[in-house]
Amino acid sequence: MNRIFLPLLAAVALASCTKPEAKEEQKPAFRLSDTMMHQIVLDTVRERPVQDELVLTGEIMSDGDKTVKVYPLVGGVVEKLNVQLGDKVTKGQVLAVIKSSEIADVQNQTTAATSDLNIAKKNLAVAEDMFKAGLNSERDVVLARAEVTKARGTVGKNIKQLSVYGIGKDGVYELRAPISGFITEKNASEHEQFNHDNVQHLFTVSNLDDVWIMANVFESDISKVKVGYSADVTTLSYPDKHFRGKIDKVFNVLDPESKVMKVRVRLENPGYLLKPEMYAQVRVENTEGAKALAVPAKAVVFDKDRNFVMVYKDRSHVETRPVTISKTVGDYSYVASGVKPGDVVIAKDQLLVYDELND
Repeated sequence: MNRIFLPLLAAVALASCTKPEAKEEQKPAFRLSDTMMHQIVLDTVRERPVQDELVLTGEIMSDGDKTVKVYPLVGGVVEKLNVQLGDKVTKGQVLAVIKSSEIADVQNQTTAATSDLNIAKKNLAVAEDMFKAGLNSERDVVLARAEVTKARGTVGKNIKQLSVYGIGKDGVYELRAPISGFITEKNASEHEQFNHDNVQHLFTVSNLDDVWIMANVFESDISKVKVGYSADVTTLSYPDKHFRGKIDKVFNVLDPESKVMKVRVRLENPGYLLKPEMYAQVRVENTEGAKALAVPAKAVVFDKDRNFVMVYKDRSHVETRPVTISKTVGDYSYVASGVKPGDVVIAKDQLLVYDELND
């Protein structure tokens, strides 16, 4: 009986040993899709002049060459106030209407001088008629003409004075904007009375098409700033927006208390986004003499405490290449090792490719 079952057990064992094994799933070969090829941006590794960067803090100011303080011409009372702090004004616009007793006096003097002139003219006519009739001397005519000249001079002087004030009736004159810009300072209120001998300016008008930034430079960094260096400016209000300008003046004195030197950056102010008194961060850029290999800063992937770039050969061959970054300035990272000139790297959406290759 054992002879019958032994061959059968052997056959069962053999069948169990020869059961086909499950095949392992093979990962498809990497290849950039048409969509990804349209999304990515390629750039070439090349030598660039090494840039240095100095970060400064500063304060935005109006352009002093386009800022005017507006003073009243004479003392008086603010009868009407037409603008408020921050208002945009155009050249010649009426800022305030002021009523002045001093101008009223000038007007009265002008009226009196005009009356004196008319009387002097009549006296001259009478003197000339009497001279012709032999009833007075030529001296009387000369004196009468002198009185006319004197009275005419007084009237002319008063009229010129009133024209300078740009007055209306009853001693009222208008204070107008000397330039177009914004009211950046206001020291007047309606019904305020002042004396022209000691009054401060009533308004400050600033053209904000361009602005200045006064930045602080510590003593140890003075050698790193020069007129003409480019500056990249950001503010708390617009942290993602960059404003470009240049250093146009270096103030070669140190503040005795803070031990900092001031530099002035001039830059355009599109949309009037930059306001006086804002704080700003200023990145001063200058180009050194040396050159080094550089890649776009956005092309670098930082992962596992290392830096990588995605080197592109073709859509089926992309290599994850570790690199050593010496420093990053602005839009470029300078590479000490890992790539060579002419290598092509992915500079946009490279993180998607990195994740695909390194998951």
